[in-house]
Amino acid sequence: MSWTMIGALWGLVGVGLGAFGAHGLKTVASAEGLAWWETAARYHLFHALALLAVGLLQQHRPGGDSAGWCLLLGSAAFSGTLYAMALGAPRWLGAVTPVGGLAMMAGWLLLALNARG
Repeated sequence: MSWTMIGALWGLVGVGLGAFGAHGLKTVASAEGLAWWETAARYHLFHALALLAVGLLQQHRPGGDSAGWCLLLGSAAFSGTLYAMALGAPRWLGAVTPVGGLAMMAGWLLLALNARG
């Protein structure tokens, strides 16, 4: 499976989760939970686009798998913990959120290093 396909599918999931948060959670989640969900969906979709960039870059320059994995797993951890807390998971799960953020940052750095000419 290519990073372009993974990015497209990650975007599909992000749009679905964003729509669920916008329409299905308004009567269930707290204002704080809705804010967490919105942040999660935003970062989820940004990183779907980054995964598309990894896939497109690989067409011209080999490598980039490390960047792709960091972006995918980092956004899954970051957004996933926020999604879970918005749905009522324990707040201690928020301690995992910054680990996902660091992985996303590493992914962006690795993408930049792979893209340099």
